[in-house]
Amino acid sequence: MENTGKVVIIGAGETAALAYEYFTHDSAFSVAGFSVEEKYLEVDTFLGLPVVPFENMESYYHPGQYQAFIAISSTQLNRVRTRLFQSVKEKGYRCVSYVSSRAFVWHNVEIGENCFILEDNTIQPFVKIGDNVILWSGNHVGHRTIIRDNCFIASHVVISGYCDIGENCFVGVNSTIINNIIVAKDCLIGAGVLIQRNTEEKKVYKIDGTELSRVSNLRPFREKE
Repeated sequence: MENTGKVVIIGAGETAALAYEYFTHDSAFSVAGFSVEEKYLEVDTFLGLPVVPFENMESYYHPGQYQAFIAISSTQLNRVRTRLFQSVKEKGYRCVSYVSSRAFVWHNVEIGENCFILEDNTIQPFVKIGDNVILWSGNHVGHRTIIRDNCFIASHVVISGYCDIGENCFVGVNSTIINNIIVAKDCLIGAGVLIQRNTEEKKVYKIDGTELSRVSNLRPFREKE
């Protein structure tokens, strides 16, 4: 199916606002409106477009005429986005993906549904990206790597070649994964972490933050007497 047509964005928060901006100004898609679960429905319009209840969105936007995009971040280790993606598919919608015109994506890269790939990503040959994956800006994904469903890759991450990133992982800002690594599903990799061996399922990998120094902030700037 061609990457054109009318899209309903699921969500009405900051990620939805960003999705609207990217789809509107850097794609052939046209955003028709937004949809939110009824218990979170607080407004009738968002960015000048209608907001309808998710539970019966198909009565407003028929899946034969509209496509969908779930614009939810990594909340609950991607669980909320995953649940809504599955619900949208059960309603009969095709979910579209956004790939920035300013991303470098080699011609044989495979990308699933409901992916959000922002600017300055470098995705090398033979990479496979599953459904419902977010790659924020500025990442490197090495050749032959697989990123499985429902992952969130934050900015300036280096994933080397021949890696396998399991389902529902979060990979934090400035982290690095060396080549031939298997990251098990449901892992949270914190900012700045270096992964040099295979990980275990449902584990958190992090480094301690920079400690607060007891030295005055003026000390490095003292003039020599």
